[in-house]
Amino acid sequence: MTDRRLAISAWESLFRAQHAVLYEISVDFYDKDLTQSEYDVLLTVSRGKGNAARLRDVTANMLISQPSVSRLVDRMVARGLISKCPDPEDGRGAVVRATEQGLAAFRRIATVHGQSIAERMSVLTDDELTQLRALTAKLRSS
Repeated sequence: MTDRRLAISAWESLFRAQHAVLYEISVDFYDKDLTQSEYDVLLTVSRGKGNAARLRDVTANMLISQPSVSRLVDRMVARGLISKCPDPEDGRGAVVRATEQGLAAFRRIATVHGQSIAERMSVLTDDELTQLRALTAKLRSS
């Protein structure tokens, strides 16, 4: 059985580390073409075949509610960052695709953001990063 106090202490440490790192790297989005949430949408979409993803997959990767994701996507469509069309495999769903404008904005920020993440995470060795990735995957899958 897991030690309750240790579990709470580990959770608090993980939560505080996440908050500190996110706060520190959030400066990558100040005065930029994209908000952090828009970047997250484009990250998911850009990893999909043809720079597209089902809206439900975008929603699953976001840390905001489905209605909030839908409103965000609609704003991004209006800004020309993504397009949205019915999902040919599921008439109830939608597919979003990055536009050239959206991909260009994403790539500009991704370069800077990736460097910020790498610098912040450089306090850990490659072995520690591998272990951290495995541990967080285990937490997400349970």
